[in-house]
Amino acid sequence: MTAIPSAAEPTMPFSLGYGTNGFADHPLPTALELLAEQGYSAVALTLGHPHLDPFAEDLDAQLESLRGLLDRLGLRIVIETGTRFLLDPRHKHRPALVDEEATVRVAFLRRAVDIAAVLQAECVSFFSGVLPEDTTPEAGWQRMTTRVADIAGYARGKGVVVAVEPEPGMLVETVSDVLRLRAELGNPDNLRVTVDIGHCVVVEPGGVRGALMQAGPLLANVQLDDMRPHAHEHLPFGEGTVDLPLALATLAELGYRGVAAVELPRHSHDAPGLAARSMDALRAGWLAAETTVASERWVQESAAAIAAGTGALSSIFAGAGRRLGRSPLRPDADPSGVLFGTISDQARGRLIGRLGEFLPPDELAEALSALYDGGDSAERRGVLRGLGALATGSPALPAAVVSAGMRLTAEALRTNESGIVAAAVGPFAAAHVDQHSWRHAVLKLVFMGISLSAVTDLTERADDELARMAHDFAAERSAAGRPVPEELQLLLQSPSSFCISS
Repeated sequence: MTAIPSAAEPTMPFSLGYGTNGFADHPLPTALELLAEQGYSAVALTLGHPHLDPFAEDLDAQLESLRGLLDRLGLRIVIETGTRFLLDPRHKHRPALVDEEATVRVAFLRRAVDIAAVLQAECVSFFSGVLPEDTTPEAGWQRMTTRVADIAGYARGKGVVVAVEPEPGMLVETVSDVLRLRAELGNPDNLRVTVDIGHCVVVEPGGVRGALMQAGPLLANVQLDDMRPHAHEHLPFGEGTVDLPLALATLAELGYRGVAAVELPRHSHDAPGLAARSMDALRAGWLAAETTVASERWVQESAAAIAAGTGALSSIFAGAGRRLGRSPLRPDADPSGVLFGTISDQARGRLIGRLGEFLPPDELAEALSALYDGGDSAERRGVLRGLGALATGSPALPAAVVSAGMRLTAEALRTNESGIVAAAVGPFAAAHVDQHSWRHAVLKLVFMGISLSAVTDLTERADDELARMAHDFAAERSAAGRPVPEELQLLLQSPSSFCISS
């Protein structure tokens, strides 16, 4: 495995980039200047409006100028082809490779290959498209394979690598689908894989690490973003469930040397600020990668021992703190470890998320209760975060597990330990706690001075009744001559207008 550097050596073996589709309000040269200024060493260029029209009459001159700018700024480049309305102004991403008629799409991808050759791009990335309603998967697959064979063959003649990106909801949805496609085409050397780590928490059975490891040496392009399960929405780091340190550590373990670019196509309104914050998050994630690798190893070894009956869950669970340490998971944003927990909290939670793979529902429910009832505060936090991992991993938990989780969550919300209360308002509470109890849990956080960033799906579940309760609470504080907490002020806004940042 490639060594993960210490905090004194934050140099990644791959190049960090940023997608130009997240800078749609900036001219391309300005965007590139800003990215280089903020420490990025690569760019993912999305062809089309507003930055580089692949069909422009003066394309050759534009490419010559762009190549010179990339050289001057020291930026590597990958070509992205996901412009929404480039080929059909009325239908997003149409025509697609799975459509009956896709001549324009194939011509566009060939043009992208030509552009990549001139710009010396690392690869051209593209996707399959969403299957039309009147088309069977078999027919769509046949159309796509024929066209991908054409594109890969054309790219080989130009010395260009092409990479298929699995997308939620598309015919090619997972890394397994890309590998199947590649195998059916005879495993051409220049046909490889793009992985978006956000997509992994939505559709990949093995999550981020599993998808990256499955792609392995075929990985030619990586997109970086956060995302929540069951929702294909690109989010800034920290707003979803992607384990960024684990993703970066896995790339290092694979010996990946390509481009890993931030993919936030709907955030151009805050492009410079978000690019800077993303770089900060990536650097912090890289420094945490070594700890994350150790944590992942402990989870894997512990799960294997429990499954094989060679290790007792209670003793393994209790020993996590001694093995991994009790440092806060995100010391920059949460130095006390209250909001996001400690390293051992996270590891315990991930171990519980694995237990459902080999424990029957009734045994899992009993194990959760035993660990919580017999554990200290740190172990109880681990159980609560484990409930979140279970809820994240499966939208439909067994009734026995839900019942046990509801009891433990209710008990946790009755305590006055800030770390336990914060751990109790995660994904499990968002999915299963009734609205009345959930509202009171949110107000308890405010009362205890805990940031509302601990709450999963706050914006989705906040309602007018919560705002009314917050108003009454604020009135009580004001009447008593006490300051109204800033977090409470936030709840007084319209539920649709506030946003929590972590």
